[in-house]
Amino acid sequence: MSLENYVNAIVEANCLEVMSALDESAIDLTVTSPPYDDLRNYKGYVFPFVDIARQLFRITKPGGVVVWVVADATIDATETGTSFKQALFFKEIGFNLHDTMIFRKKNPIPQIYRKRYNNEFEYMFIFSKGVVKTHNPIMVDCLHAGLELNGTTYKNYSKNEQKRSKLANPVGIKKIKGNIWEYVVGKKQEDQEAKGHPAPFPCELVRDHVQSWTNPGDVVFDPMCGSGTTPRVAYELGRRFIGVDISHEYCEIARDRIKRIAVQPALSFSNRVSVEAAP
Repeated sequence: MSLENYVNAIVEANCLEVMSALDESAIDLTVTSPPYDDLRNYKGYVFPFVDIARQLFRITKPGGVVVWVVADATIDATETGTSFKQALFFKEIGFNLHDTMIFRKKNPIPQIYRKRYNNEFEYMFIFSKGVVKTHNPIMVDCLHAGLELNGTTYKNYSKNEQKRSKLANPVGIKKIKGNIWEYVVGKKQEDQEAKGHPAPFPCELVRDHVQSWTNPGDVVFDPMCGSGTTPRVAYELGRRFIGVDISHEYCEIARDRIKRIAVQPALSFSNRVSVEAAP
């Protein structure tokens, strides 16, 4: 089935059925967070990881990106390592592991002491189908902007012998942001819209990824969209979206959030938006 049958819609369906109906190489970016290690209550829905991963590879465009936000449960005094197993499987089926990023929570939930430190982060594995085609890097201020580095040299990271020979320039004003991204979880008004879902991620997290890996008009996908954060942000930023979830309740939350964005007069993206279930 054509991509256009699903684009700009929240689809209440099994994500595998929707993905199998999409054309090959149809999606520019996927941003999703699966129900890992039974840490989240998704009302008994099954999570067929292997089939989902294979379909994601099939439908991702060459140069496209999958952002896979995941963590591990601690069971019988050991972390499961499921996140790493999944990352290795994505590589096995053909994806590049472009980057291993960290989503650090500024306000993590305090945990009962279990002879370990309080968990404050989740992984954001960045998988690409070949070489990444779009990267609009987020720039941040340099801490020591303009500082003259007297006599300091850069290390030559060649494949052979590494030497320090090239003199460093004065510290620039801006630099590319690092790969540990920090967010407050659940406090902003735009995130409060999703309070009917057990574990929504921050809109700002999705916003940063959508802006980084896509351009306006590109297609952003979430096969397990839950409360609709990914499609909501994609639409806000002028990207086309497809959001899929098997839960009627979560689809209704997602559709309501899209409606709120669609009526904002300042929104410049004018493509048709369907908040009904696509075929």
